[in-house]
Amino acid sequence: QVRLVESGGGSVQAGDSLRLSCVTSGISLSTTYMAWFRQAPGKEREFVAAISPSDVYIDYAASVKDRFTISKNNGKNTVTLQMNALKPEDTAAYYCAAGSNQIINPRVTGDWLYWGQGTLVTVSS
Repeated sequence: QVRLVESGGGSVQAGDSLRLSCVTSGISLSTTYMAWFRQAPGKEREFVAAISPSDVYIDYAASVKDRFTISKNNGKNTVTLQMNALKPEDTAAYYCAAGSNQIINPRVTGDWLYWGQGTLVTVSS
């Protein structure tokens, strides 16, 4: 059984940093694409970042590039999203997603197989 559990969300001020973690079970991060998505109230879930099993492929949404960093520790079964210089528009529920060993379009929610329950990030100005 695959399980993804996010943590690290909270309420911060604009310019602050947060570090989200996704602890996984039932999958191997050395053979699985992983990603972070987010969903703001009243909006569709959107792509934030993705990382390939080998760490060779890393992709970011334009809105978070140069501020967010995705990484993973295969041995600890953990995927991390380091978020710096947070903005009010980053306010959303953040979800960890797991795919397979191949992803056709990582920016599309339908390509991901498993989802966590989400962790809420609130950024005030």
